[in-house]
Amino acid sequence: MSDVSVAVLSTAIIGVVSGFALGVYSIRGYLFISPALEDERRHQLQDPLESEESDIDEDDTILDHAPNWANGEAADRRQGLRAATKKDTKPAAAKKAAPIKEECKLVLVVRTDLGMTKGKIAAQCGHATLACYKTLLKASQKDPDCREAQLLKAWERMGQAKIAVQIKSQDDMLELMGKARSLGITAEVIADAGRTQIESGSLTVLGVGPAPKSEVDKVTSHLKLL
Repeated sequence: MSDVSVAVLSTAIIGVVSGFALGVYSIRGYLFISPALEDERRHQLQDPLESEESDIDEDDTILDHAPNWANGEAADRRQGLRAATKKDTKPAAAKKAAPIKEECKLVLVVRTDLGMTKGKIAAQCGHATLACYKTLLKASQKDPDCREAQLLKAWERMGQAKIAVQIKSQDDMLELMGKARSLGITAEVIADAGRTQIESGSLTVLGVGPAPKSEVDKVTSHLKLL
């Protein structure tokens, strides 16, 4: 091969290698930096990536926003790092009411100004008895250890005493109902449907109790027997 051929071949090889190197350097931005590449580099310098220690305070304590698993759930809840669960917020069991030893009774206060017949009075007294019983029963079903449950047990155990007394006006009846309820005694009044004898909506009988005799007497002891 002649010297001329060697020189041409060498020049060609050098040109190819040099061109490739220049191309790589230009692409990476070492020679010619495009505006987009310059912006990206500037952004990286201004906003560096977080280090592996970015979640640790200067005093090497865990940040407040992260639950402290080492302390356990109870400690985290005290520090406000965990929300309480249903199990945690379960209310304490209610204290069991003491058994009722005193005799209990139900007093049926009947209006005599309405002119009801004996049969009508008997029916209305039945309604009042059932209304008072259901009020106590509903409470006892929610909490078998409550006072209402103890009252029902005592009343049933001691013969379910029922006494009928008389009153002469609706206003007096409503006043008695308010007094009984203010003392914590069950008091239910019956409003007639008006199908027979009396006007619809008339208040006919007030049931007071069942409750201990001494409590009910504070409300009805001044009334005459029917």
